[in-house]
Amino acid sequence: MAAPPSPPEHGSLSPYLLLIIPPLCWAGNFVVGRAMHADIPPAALTFWRWAVAAIVLLPLAGLAAWRLRRELLRHWRLLAVLAASGVLGFQYCVYRGLQTTTAINGVLIIATIPAVIPAIAYGLDGTRLRLRQAAGIALSMLGVGIVILQGDLALLAARRLTPGDAWMALAVPMWALYSVLVRRLPASVPPLVLLLATIIIGLVLTAPLYGADIAAGRGFAVERPTLAAITYVGVFASVIAFACWNRGVRAVGAAKAGLFIHLMPVFAAVLATLFLDERLQAFHFVGGALIAAGLYLSSTAGRAR
Repeated sequence: MAAPPSPPEHGSLSPYLLLIIPPLCWAGNFVVGRAMHADIPPAALTFWRWAVAAIVLLPLAGLAAWRLRRELLRHWRLLAVLAASGVLGFQYCVYRGLQTTTAINGVLIIATIPAVIPAIAYGLDGTRLRLRQAAGIALSMLGVGIVILQGDLALLAARRLTPGDAWMALAVPMWALYSVLVRRLPASVPPLVLLLATIIIGLVLTAPLYGADIAAGRGFAVERPTLAAITYVGVFASVIAFACWNRGVRAVGAAKAGLFIHLMPVFAAVLATLFLDERLQAFHFVGGALIAAGLYLSSTAGRAR
């Protein structure tokens, strides 16, 4: 049986307020990625995001990681797959997608991840896929299709689809795979140590991709805007979001905390409208409604009788 949620410490920030911070930071990651799409190549932004996060985490978890190195080495294959899917694969696909698609489109497509996780779990572990979950996945995918096609089937016939939307769609199973496999990590190792180890492996995997970009002359200018963007995605969208999320989950439980993820499209739409001059269109509302309905069906499958 899972341990009950821990009560909030006296005088500490409400866990519900803490849980608002991660989706806000993650929505900001999409806005920053889109704003910097012409200034920082995807591989560079991916590499430096996690390099900054590693620098921040080293003083907090470096010694513990060294002490637990044998335990970490026992699980190196799992950590490598997590790094390939969550650190490199997912984030590179997101930043690559934001080269040509909007932040609003991107975050709506990514919002389908909770609905896709049961399908990945079924494929890997044989975890039973309920009819309600399958219906939720189908509805969510229909919503994604409407967003990608912008509500116009003629785009499909004319083959005028946005490549960035395809990259975003590829990112979805990447993070779903990460979410399923992360449950297999040893409970004996602190979460920050596991995060640091995964990030370091991810940096090693990302380095050749980044190196190829540099060799091809696809670097970026070290200026205030680019440094600010890298600092934001490395500190706020990575370390702070993760710390707030973990503390919130411990306080209120995973089920309640998971509901806060659905704030991401809302925050992204507001931020993209304010900072990127993007506009919500009718197909966003239709696709978003179908995605939300799919997420609801998927997330309530266990409670359905």
